[in-house]
Amino acid sequence: MRLVVAGLWLGLLMLCCATQAFAQVGSARYSSIIVDARTGNVISAVNADEPRHPASLTKLMTLYMLFEALRDRRISLGELVPVSAHAASMSPTKLGLVPGAKITVEEAVLGLVTKSANDAAAALGEMLGGSEDRFAQMMTLRARALGMNHTVFQNASGLPDPDQWTTSRDLAILGRRLVIDFPAYYGYFSTPSFTFRRRVMFNHDHLLQTYPGADGMKTGYTQASGYNLVTSAVRGGVRLIGVVMGARSSGERDVHMASLLDQGFDEMDVAPVRREPRRDRPMPALFTTAKAAVMPPVVTHTANYAAPAAAKPRVAAAAPAARYAVQVGSFASERAAREAANSARRLAGAGEPRVEAVAGGGRIKGSWRAQLGGLSSSDAPATCAALIRHKVPCMVIRPDSNQVASR
Repeated sequence: MRLVVAGLWLGLLMLCCATQAFAQVGSARYSSIIVDARTGNVISAVNADEPRHPASLTKLMTLYMLFEALRDRRISLGELVPVSAHAASMSPTKLGLVPGAKITVEEAVLGLVTKSANDAAAALGEMLGGSEDRFAQMMTLRARALGMNHTVFQNASGLPDPDQWTTSRDLAILGRRLVIDFPAYYGYFSTPSFTFRRRVMFNHDHLLQTYPGADGMKTGYTQASGYNLVTSAVRGGVRLIGVVMGARSSGERDVHMASLLDQGFDEMDVAPVRREPRRDRPMPALFTTAKAAVMPPVVTHTANYAAPAAAKPRVAAAAPAARYAVQVGSFASERAAREAANSARRLAGAGEPRVEAVAGGGRIKGSWRAQLGGLSSSDAPATCAALIRHKVPCMVIRPDSNQVASR
């Protein structure tokens, strides 16, 4: 009997320790901050100066360096970026680039803001710095010049490195400067998806579709960092920059960020907005300064910058009640996709299993999508959350043109 009791206590202890091994809101690895983008004033902060691993939030600095080069005409969007063996060897997520290949600067940018492509980030680092190590040094120096005094970069992607550190406060500084310094390029962060060599890359930032006023920034995850997110959102002429680091899951991270932003807007006396999935996220064929005209006005300290006129909002009809779906993967065969859909139905206990053919009719890899359909706008996120708890990748598909709503 004593052995049984001892075994139960040991099991509970192991479960407790295993649970604490994951970052979560309120844990020792959690930190957050919300700032007013116009003034930089801090609205709320928890552990904002504690060192954290940035994970793919590192790519915000990579993009800052790239946008500077574009602004200063040192490179162009159509310029080709060579792919070295080093860049091609990066761990996923990635575009799947091969040594000797070339992609345009714009393709690399889109790969970073949607897929969070590590191979594209490394290739950009080598192009701008001569080597990724040298580029990381340049990133760190530029970060210090921006006031990010507790940040050290070791690579262009955010792949795990024990000496790569930042803080929530430093990332809020970086997010704010991306908005202020690059009004012509900031709109890239709102890209919902990117088609690269017949493959569709969906943006990992769920809040673009689920949080009213969110217009971009970046997600990040490694085992050491937990789930991280930088978000910019605009309501009533007020822009907030939010940072959450160390969440236990992408769902927990997104819900917590939405709550912090709601509290921030309330502090700024901005009226609350009814939360509905967003329906208007055009994908640019080629991003130019003209795209800035469809963005919310950016508060800037640049004397010569005139805020663009606000675009006329498009009135969208309410979505039908049960036309949402969730997608659980893309597969090379219809059979594999159907098996995945059926398995997801058993795990989630909701939705109608279905498969969807992508252009190419099964002749290319990843040409069959496994989905659960017949879900409402509220059921779909809950179904995704249930699947994610079973370690099944999931994204919510809106009824209009299968656009991603969350992930």
